Amino acid sequence: MFKVLKFRYFLWALVLIGCGERPEKKQSDGPTKEVSAAENEVIDTNQKVIMFYGNSLTAAYGLDTKEGFPNRIQQRLDSLGLEYKVINSGLSGETTSGGLNRLDWVLNQPVDIFVLELGANDGLRGIPISESMNNLQSMIDMVKDKNPETILILAGMQIPPNMGTDYTSQFMAMYPALAESNEILLIPFLLEGVAGIPELNLEDGIHPTAEGQKIVTNNVWEILESVVLPKTNTAVTTDIEVDEVN
Repeated sequence: MFKVLKFRYFLWALVLIGCGERPEKKQSDGPTKEVSAAENEVIDTNQKVIMFYGNSLTAAYGLDTKEGFPNRIQQRLDSLGLEYKVINSGLSGETTSGGLNRLDWVLNQPVDIFVLELGANDGLRGIPISESMNNLQSMIDMVKDKNPETILILAGMQIPPNMGTDYTSQFMAMYPALAESNEILLIPFLLEGVAGIPELNLEDGIHPTAEGQKIVTNNVWEILESVVLPKTNTAVTTDIEVDEVN
C-alpha cells in the first residue's frame, strides 16, 4: 500500500522542524488567529461541525488557506448541499505534545467530526514512538470524553528512513494500530500521490502546492464521504471535484 519515499525526503528533518517559524504566504496573522476567529463564528444550529486538527499540512503552509484541503472539503460539502461547517485548526510546526496542550481550549465548541492530523513533526525530530503514541491516544480520549458521539478520523503519516528503518516502520505502524484499538476511521497516508513528486510540492519539497492539496482533498474525502453522505448516494458523488477557490 505504501510507496517508497524518494531521496529528496531526506531533507524533511531540517525543513519541517523549522516550518513553524517561517512566515506563511498570505497568512500574516498565522493559523492561531484564524482558528480563534472561526471559533467565534455563529454556527447555524442546523450545521454539523467538522474540525481539522493538525500541523502545517492542515494549515496549508505557503498557500492561501482557501487553497488548502480543509477549505476544499468545505467547497465539496457545499456543492453537495450538505449542512456542515469546516473549521481549520491547523498550526504550523505543531507536535503531538503541542496539540495535546491546546486541545482542551479548541474543544470548547461542539464538534461532530474530528480529523486528527499530527505526528509528522514528532517523527522528524526522532521523538520516541511511545511518547507520540501516548499523546495521540490522549487526544483521542479527550475528544471522546468531551462528546462520545463525535466521529474521529485519524490521518496516517510516513517519514523518511533517516531515523533508521526500525523507527520509520514503527512510526508508520502507529497510526493503523491506534485506529484499530480505538475503533476509529483511518486515512492510510494523507500525502498519498503527493509525497516525493516535485511538481506537487512547494520548493521545500514537503508541503503540497495548490494542485497537491487537491489530491490530499481526495485522500481525505475517500474516508470522510462515508460519514457525511447517505450510503445510498455515496457511489454517485465520489468523483465530484471543486477546483475554483473563491
